[in-house]
This record gives sequence, structure tokens and C-alpha cells, in this order.
Amino acid sequence: MLLYAVTIFLSAFLLFQVQPLIAKIILPWFGGSAAVWSAAMMFFQLSLLAGYGYAHFLGKAKAKTQMYVHGGLLLISCFLLPILPSPSWKPDEVGDPTLRILLLLAATIGLPYFILSSTTPLLQVWYVRRTGNQVPYRLFALSNFGSMLALLSFPFLVEPNLASPMQAYTWSGLYVAFALLCGYAAWASQESAAPVVAAPVATEAATAEKPAPSFGEMGLWVALAACASALLVSVTNHLSANVAPIPLLWVVPLALYLLSFILSFESDKIYQRWLFVPWVAPALGWMAYSIYAAEGNYHIKYSIPIFAIGLFLCCMLCHGELAQRKPAARYLTSFYLMISVGGALGGIFVALLAPNLFNAFLELPIALTLCGVLAVIALWDVEMELPMVSKDTATWILRFSLAIGVGFLGGYLIKKEVADQKGYHLMVRNFYGALRVRDDDAGTDYATRNLLHGTINHGSQRLTEADKYHVGSYYGLNSGIGRTMAEKQAQGPVRYGVVGLGAGVMSGYSRKGDYVRIYEINPIVPVIAKSEFSYFPHSEADKDILMGDARLVMEKQESPQYDVLVIDAFSSDAIPVHLLTKESFELYGKLLKPDGVLAVHISNRYLDLAPVCQKGADALKRQAMVVYDEGDPYSNSTTWVLIAADGTFFQGPAFMGANIYPPVVPPGFRAWTDDYSNIVSILSLN
Repeated sequence: MLLYAVTIFLSAFLLFQVQPLIAKIILPWFGGSAAVWSAAMMFFQLSLLAGYGYAHFLGKAKAKTQMYVHGGLLLISCFLLPILPSPSWKPDEVGDPTLRILLLLAATIGLPYFILSSTTPLLQVWYVRRTGNQVPYRLFALSNFGSMLALLSFPFLVEPNLASPMQAYTWSGLYVAFALLCGYAAWASQESAAPVVAAPVATEAATAEKPAPSFGEMGLWVALAACASALLVSVTNHLSANVAPIPLLWVVPLALYLLSFILSFESDKIYQRWLFVPWVAPALGWMAYSIYAAEGNYHIKYSIPIFAIGLFLCCMLCHGELAQRKPAARYLTSFYLMISVGGALGGIFVALLAPNLFNAFLELPIALTLCGVLAVIALWDVEMELPMVSKDTATWILRFSLAIGVGFLGGYLIKKEVADQKGYHLMVRNFYGALRVRDDDAGTDYATRNLLHGTINHGSQRLTEADKYHVGSYYGLNSGIGRTMAEKQAQGPVRYGVVGLGAGVMSGYSRKGDYVRIYEINPIVPVIAKSEFSYFPHSEADKDILMGDARLVMEKQESPQYDVLVIDAFSSDAIPVHLLTKESFELYGKLLKPDGVLAVHISNRYLDLAPVCQKGADALKRQAMVVYDEGDPYSNSTTWVLIAADGTFFQGPAFMGANIYPPVVPPGFRAWTDDYSNIVSILSLN
């Protein structure tokens, strides 16, 4: 048992350690969008399906055939190490990069991940054949424990202490150790034991006597697994869209998802319907309400616990009902295969279908409703006892209550979604997210058109003729960037670059004779900026929009010698991490004139990015200052970090009366690099 347990544990640890590791490495190549994680999750689930399918069919072959086939694949996979993706996979065209991400992952970790995915079901088959014992479902729980340990260790131990290349090399070394263990297990499992005997545990013996599962039962396995998977990815997307696409927010939901697996399959005594089912209804209600409450704009110290607890309870229902329906040992590879089919379908729905079918984030409401429907189906035949009524009557009361509850949930979500979409005269969605255009205070002197990405405002424009080209939003005259532009424009024509087009508000500062280059990765944004807003079309400057990830485009540019370079590309609620590293700041420095100014927009709700910018300024040997502006009727409150050649720039007339101060850097704070970043160190829950 020890050989199988250690091999399965190590395989599961490596399987889930590589997920945030490889996703973090490729995240900067595709714009830092949370959708990169969704695409990666779809790849992981498809690979898991392929691995389970392989284990299912290989497990039927002769023992020596299994040893030679699997041993050969283990050997080949070791020659593909280390798991560092080639820079040649960086995108060189604009559009949906989902296929490129899938191909990149297949080329980089495809075979090792496939082998790891097949380990748990395949080694359980070998264990049964060699020992003659029944139903090794605890090995399945052990694999999930290894997976959860890997996920929890990554953001708190691995990421803060090891650079990405060292993470990849360490992982590759551990994979070689796994391959040796797995190869030995294959060799040791060639001989069959005595005929399979009844398991010592009564529940396992009962499981062994179950007949072959029907198509209906297998369909329910798939549906339960698909629902849990869809909830996992859609909840992760919802949280990431309101904070930042970071491993911490990927790991927490996935760890809870796996914890529900562990508890459900470790023992039949843990998942008790009377204990968990009554909490699923309020959990669905909490999450449904939180999606739309204040436009989904709860503080994360409330929203993360609400969705984390809700996800866990719903996954306990799905996985608990799966465990209640687990078949006899001889059907276990079919069982795992159907679970992986469901997991892949849930991932495909959220990552691939939803962005192309919906103009808003509807997958989470749909997954919540599906969870309620599956609860009704799974509990339909459960008998219930109530005082003063017969058992049949009590059972029908349970069925009726569940059906009514699901009806209310679905009706509430439909009503809120219809109400939420009112007022938007444009709603579009692609890989990079959902964009909406809304007019507020129409018909008044304050009529304003807004561009929204999730709950984040990406620029506004007044609709009245008198104020139409007044620059406001996050770029007002008293903001850090407004004062910078005033100081530079007082000296003559200005050459400036902007990372992030949004509604095109920054082009409102351009004048005839100025030179403006805007970097934008989302192909929908320029269409909206030119058709729904008029800042960019109205500009008489020498202007252009350069499409693609800003860093990748900048790396190919000759230096434009900018007077001002504005970093304002928001993915979720903050600038993507790869635009804030030491290497990115050094790149920005090459694009600036010697006296040029780098302006970084750090306004957000949860992350204090000033220390990160100060470390970037240190790398450039320049001076950084924070400018905070409370806003006015035309503009929002903002926080900008300005990085200039020296302090004399901040003594100019444009900075008179500004709320300006140097960034505060905590003791021991470490500069971010392409190989290291630590979101936890700058997270603010105030």
C-alpha cells in the first residue's frame, strides 16, 4: 500500500502544483487577463479526461502490456523536461488567444500532465490486481489531499520564495522522482494476487456488490461533476474580475473544490444529507444576491468568504452525491472517467462557450441554478419523516419544497439579470471580458456616457456640447496625469504614449502637433472608443492605436522618445502584474526621453501598488511621487504615481496645491520581477 500511496500522493501534488506555476508564467504573454486561467483550467480538465480515459482502457490490457506502455510514456515524458515554455509561443497577432494557450500548454506540459492525470485511477487498478483488496477509494481521497496541499503551498511558500524558472526546475526534478516510483509500481504490479476478497469495511463490501451502473446513473455522475466544475471556474472568474487575476484567487476556490472531494470520498460518514443539504439553499441565495448587490461590488472581505463558503457547500452537495453513487471496484475507472467528462464539460462551458454565446457573465447564475436543479434530482427519492404525516406525504413535501426553492432561485436570477442589463445600449463580450456602455443622468447637465468592464469604469464622457471634450473620469485636470500633461504641454508639443485605450479619454489631452500612441490588447475596445465616444476621433494630433499586449509591442519598437508614458491598462481592478515588474519599468525607461515622466495609475480598492512603483523607480534611478486627487463634478478620485528624472519636475507651477507625497515602502519589501511578485504583501482589507 505504501508504494501506491506515495506515488499517488506525489503525482497529485505535482499535478496541481504545476497549474498555478505554468499559468503564472504565461499570464503576461496574453495580457494578464483572468480568462488566461479559465483557458488553462479547460486544458487541465481536458487533460484529466484524456488521462482517465487512458487509464480506463489501459487497465483492461494485460499486465505486461500496461507496464511497457506506461513505462515507455514515463521515459519519453522525462526527456521533455524542464517545463519552461518557449518564448516563441508569445502571441504575434491580435484576437482570441484560447487556441494558442491550449497548444502552448500541450507542447510544454502536455505529456507529463497527461501521465500525472492517469496515475490515481491506474494505480488503483494495479493495487486491486496485486493485493486482491476491494475499492481503494481512500487512495482517491489521498490524491485530492496531495492536490490541495500543492495548491495551498504555492501562493504562501513556493511563489514568495522561488523565482519562476527555479519553480519549473524543482518541479521537473520531482517529476523524475515520480516517474521512477511509478515505473517501479508498474513492474511490481505485473503479477495478480489471489481472487478479490470482500473488503473488511461493510460499506465497501456493499459497494462491491452493486450492479453495473445504468446510463442514467452515469449521466447524473457527469452532470454533478460538470456543475461543480462550472461553479469552480465561474466563481474564480467573478472574484478575479473584482480584484486581480492572481494565483491567490485561483488557488482558494480550487482548494475548496478539492477539499469537498477529499471529505466526500474519505468516508461515507462525512457527507450527511441532513447536515449539508439544508445549508445549500442559503448558500445559493447568498451567492445569487451577492452577484448583483451594489453591482456585485462587495468588498472582498465579504465577497470572498461568501463565495468561498457557498462554493464549498455546493461542491459538497455535488461531490457528496457522487460519492453516494460510487460503483463497485471493477467499475471505478468508468466512474472516474465520467467525473472527468463532467469536469471537462464544465470548464468548456465557462472558458470556451460562455464568452462566445453571452454578452454578459451569465455562466455563474446558470451554474447556481443548475446546482439547485441537480439537488432536486439527486434528492428526489430520499425519504423523509415528519410528525403527524405519513412518510410518503413527508417525502412529497420535501420534493415540493425543493422544486419551489429552485423555481424562486431561477426566477430571482432572471429578474436581476434583466434589470441589470437595462440602461446599457451596448453589451459585448470576448476573451478579455464583457464591456458595456451606459448613459447616466440622460437629459440633464450631468449626462454622462460610461464604459464599464465588469464593475470597473474604463472611462467616461459628458454628453452635453459645452462639456463634451472636458477631460474628466480618472484623468481630470487636478489628477496626477492632468498636472503632468499641463506641465509638459506648457513647454510645447508633447509626445506621449498610453497603455490602455478605454474610452479614449487620455487622447482628449492631445493637441494639433502632439504625437500620441495608444497600446491596446482588446480588439473590441478601439471600435467602442471610436463609435460610442468622441475623444479619440476628435483629436487632431498625430495619433495611432498599436494593437497587442503593451510589453510585447514595446519590445519590438524603436524608442519613440516619449515626454510622458501613461500606464493605465486595467485587468480586473488593478494593473496587470507583468506591467509592474522591474523588467517592465526598465523597458518603459528606454521609451522615455531623459527628462520624460512615467505616470502609473494605481487607483483600486484592494492593492497598495505605491511600493511596487517605488521599486520600479529605484530600478530607473528616478524619483517617484504619489499624487492623490479627491476629484470634482467632472472626475473621479484618483491615485497616480509619477516617476520623473528628479524632484525638480514636481516643483513646477502645475503641481501647486497638489496632494503629493513620496511612496511609503514597508521594511524588507522586495521588488517585483518577471519571476517574482507577491500580491499578499500589498493586499489591503481596510
